[in-house]
Amino acid sequence: MPLLQSLDKLHTTELGVGRIKKNLFLDVNDVVKWCREKILNSDAIIVRRGKNWYIDIDDCEIAVNEYSYTIITAHKI
Repeated sequence: MPLLQSLDKLHTTELGVGRIKKNLFLDVNDVVKWCREKILNSDAIIVRRGKNWYIDIDDCEIAVNEYSYTIITAHKI
């Protein structure tokens, strides 16, 4: 799967960090590392819709742009 093969490219913006922390009530220093670990979890369900990958894991959904590997947002399901 292209997403899993390119996790070293995974990143987000400053605004993305704030949005993800707020939406998921996270208190972590490295949001990208947290998301990467969730994506690598064997229970993660990864689907591509349009130009984004959507990863469902542990009652949350993470959205990643297919081309830039930018974590756009994440929210509780």
